[in-house]
Amino acid sequence: MNKDLKNMSQKELEKLLNDVKKALESVQARDRRNARRAAEKAAAEFGFSLNDLSEDQKPKKKLAKAAKKPRKPAKPKFANPADPKQTWTGKGRQPNWYRAQVDAGVSPSAMEI
Repeated sequence: MNKDLKNMSQKELEKLLNDVKKALESVQARDRRNARRAAEKAAAEFGFSLNDLSEDQKPKKKLAKAAKKPRKPAKPKFANPADPKQTWTGKGRQPNWYRAQVDAGVSPSAMEI
């Protein structure tokens, strides 16, 4: 069964792939049948059929989630002294202008709005 895959042509590899897929499907079907037989046998030992047991397990309805309200944009807390149009809420990553001002010695409270 050892085949040298590197020396096989594309058609040979595709045929091998199809053969493997078919074999895998038949093995899965066989395992499914065996599992069903085992489950039926186990249920029969307790006097039930699989249909009796599956009727007890009705699917539960999922609760609907409440609709979330859209968030309002956060109010800016800091403004760039050089360009007041550039603002920052104080949340998230610090903008470059804010970091440059702090590095230059400007206190954050001086940039508060």
